[in-house]
Order: sequence, then C-alpha cells, then structure tokens
Amino acid sequence: MAELDDIIHQPLRLRIMAALNALPSGTGLDFPRLKKLTGATDGNLGAHIETLSKAGYVAVEKAFVGKKPQTTVTATAVGRGAFARHVAMLQEIIAARPSE
Repeated sequence: MAELDDIIHQPLRLRIMAALNALPSGTGLDFPRLKKLTGATDGNLGAHIETLSKAGYVAVEKAFVGKKPQTTVTATAVGRGAFARHVAMLQEIIAARPSE
C-alpha cells in the first residue's frame, strides 16, 4: 500500500489542493477567494501556500491590480499528480475491508 502524502495530508493544505484541483488545469484562485473557501486566516493560509509552493505543488503569481496587490495560486502539474495519488490512497483505505 502506498503512503499518504504528508505535505497534502495536513487539513488546510488538503482543502487548498482540493479547491485548486476542482478548477480546470491552469486556472487559479486569488488569495481572498481561497481564504474564504478554506476558512483560514491570512497568515496561516500564506504559510501553507508557501509549503505547497516549496514542494512544487502550487505556483504563486503576485501582481498589482491598480495599486492593490493580488496573489493568485494555481495547482501545478506536479501538484495535480500528487493530489490524485493522495486521493487514490484515501479511496484505497476507505475501500479496504478489515480482516475477519
């Protein structure tokens, strides 16, 4: 049996990756929308996005719209693959029947 992905398995990072993977490939979410979807605080969300970014699971784009900074987070191909494997592992655990 494969292992769960420790980076994705943390609850907030799992929510982030689930939200991003629900979108078409190459589509991201801006920070306020991701914050609302996950229920995270600014600092907590930022720290977990950084962890996912360092792992190569998300790409972070920072830009200015007018004079306001805007951060957009997008799942990378590597991140989508890791998420798919993590979900498959969870499904395998759920489907496993205890020995009788």
